[in-house]
Amino acid sequence: MCLKKFVVGVSGIAALVVVSVCWAQQPKIGYVNVVKVIEEAPQGDAALKKLESEFGPRDRQLRVTGDKVKKLEDELEKNELVIKESERREKERELRDLKRKLKRQTQEFREDYSVRRNEELRELEKIVHKAIVEIAKVDKYSLIIHQGVVYADDTMDITEHVLKKLETARKSTK
Repeated sequence: MCLKKFVVGVSGIAALVVVSVCWAQQPKIGYVNVVKVIEEAPQGDAALKKLESEFGPRDRQLRVTGDKVKKLEDELEKNELVIKESERREKERELRDLKRKLKRQTQEFREDYSVRRNEELRELEKIVHKAIVEIAKVDKYSLIIHQGVVYADDTMDITEHVLKKLETARKSTK
């Protein structure tokens, strides 16, 4: 019984010491809306432009092929009654082949674009993470959170600070 009181007493004193140390240190906590940072970061715009220059020509080629399909469909429909049977079959085969080609190229394009977009996004996430860690160290934050937050006071939101840091970093790398 006496040992039990002693353990409870020591546990209570230890809890008070931990609470008082934490209270005295006043931990600095910040919140970052990482989704907003990724959407608005200048490095994100650069990544989009990079993807556009890389995939723009293929996208334009797919549109040209799509226009050819549409034109051939219209031609077949328009001349359905006056075209020879052999010529119609040839045009239908050509149309079917063109549609297959377009479908295959579109699927390949989407897959390739998705892979590259994910690569660029991962790179951007690394840059954002590095900026957040640098801000945490320089401004002496004890904790910075970004997910699972139900509410964060505006005084804790450092999203704009992170965006400014990324803008500064972007300008210095140009």
